[in-house]
Amino acid sequence: MKQDFRQPATTNLFPPRTSLALLIASAFAVASPIAVAGDDQEIPFDDADIYAELNHTDGDLGFHALIDGEPWKRLAIEDTRERRILSIHNRGRLRRQGLTELFFESAEPPFDELTPAQFFNRFPEGIYEVEGRTLDNQEMESEVEFTHLMPAPAANIQLSGVPAAENCDADPLPVVTPPVVISWDTVTHSHPDMGRSGETVEVVRYQLVVEREEPTPLAMSIELPPDVTMMEVPSEFTDLGEEFKFEILVKEESGNQTAVESCFEVDG
Repeated sequence: MKQDFRQPATTNLFPPRTSLALLIASAFAVASPIAVAGDDQEIPFDDADIYAELNHTDGDLGFHALIDGEPWKRLAIEDTRERRILSIHNRGRLRRQGLTELFFESAEPPFDELTPAQFFNRFPEGIYEVEGRTLDNQEMESEVEFTHLMPAPAANIQLSGVPAAENCDADPLPVVTPPVVISWDTVTHSHPDMGRSGETVEVVRYQLVVEREEPTPLAMSIELPPDVTMMEVPSEFTDLGEEFKFEILVKEESGNQTAVESCFEVDG
């Protein structure tokens, strides 16, 4: 299935960002936090997502979380063994104002410093508790399932029929004549070499990000449903540079996601 990037309702062009890992909010629903029942004094967070992100190209893993809800002055996360791994206490004016949304990414050391097995041992699979206290002292709590099921990376990536380079260090890079069509195979299984390998996964969305780094950074990003694995980059964007970097992220239903990166040059 092919989708034209030039439809204004589905594309985004925006100024420079700090990282390819920064994502626009997903238009496709993923697993929701489990509300804790049985205690009238506790309310669930509106959103509580804990997930792992793998950069398959660079070889690193990160622990991420997105939490949103009523204004709070205290927040904590406990792992599967009820050990506190995050604790935030607002102070001063911010304590009176309250926070509502929190997103964080852990450091992502390369695999020669922290292997996948060590990462998953550090962050065990199971139920994590997100706890908080509102400005009026009401308890908040949600339970979130964190899994080691990592989707396989996008494979058989083509640039208008030309195989993509393994990474951006390849010499020479593929040279493509616009319009550039980026395609890949449907992802149906987990990563073959880490986590829960060899299992079927349910992909909830893909994300394609294309970046120009010179003369000034510029990026475009689009999220795609799981049945769309081909996208035409508008010529209006590729006309703005000569070399581009792109990333394809695969997100499965638990929230875990796997990214691959490569680069290409534009002919003419």
